[in-house]
Amino acid sequence: MECVFGLVGDGFAIVVADSSAVHSILVHKSNEDKIMLLDSHKLVAASGEPGDRVQFTEYIQKNVALYQFRNGIPLTTAAAANFTRGELATALRKNPYSVNILLAGYDKETGPELYYIDYIATLHKLEKGAFGYGSYFSLSMMDRHYHSGMSVEEAIDLVDKCIMEIRSRLVVAPPNFVIKIVDKDGAREYAWRESIKDTSLPSA
Repeated sequence: MECVFGLVGDGFAIVVADSSAVHSILVHKSNEDKIMLLDSHKLVAASGEPGDRVQFTEYIQKNVALYQFRNGIPLTTAAAANFTRGELATALRKNPYSVNILLAGYDKETGPELYYIDYIATLHKLEKGAFGYGSYFSLSMMDRHYHSGMSVEEAIDLVDKCIMEIRSRLVVAPPNFVIKIVDKDGAREYAWRESIKDTSLPSA
């Protein structure tokens, strides 16, 4: 029951993902970080099959870094999104990845951007977007409360409303969420919203 959503505010973009690693009826861990730093000013939040999600996001991360090493300049957010979409489209005809992506970034020329890329290589630039069962609730909350030019405080308040709605309405809602932000100062972790903490077993 994965939940990934994001939005663009005034000079920043925020992405949020649940942190549950689940297989069938088992929860393996509840602190899995599903939001990867693509580079200093880009974030990629992914949902889908765990193997595909980890392999594909790492593949994109390393190729974006390789481009920067070869050319001396980083890819823009739009270029990274189009590259990601192209790789998904290529794989779709061979060995498709079951992965959905929200890619957020900040460029000096264009400011914050958010891109929606699904498993069949559909690419859209959005101001707000979501994947997973939680999208039924987070999208409706954002439709009601989102407006362009939101401050960080307003955006975090909306994120918390979305998380509370998912927790209260989704029958098997994930307990923990990670929030990350990207702005002119770079991409970074903003906060965790945890209702369950992983506890390690005592050593024998």
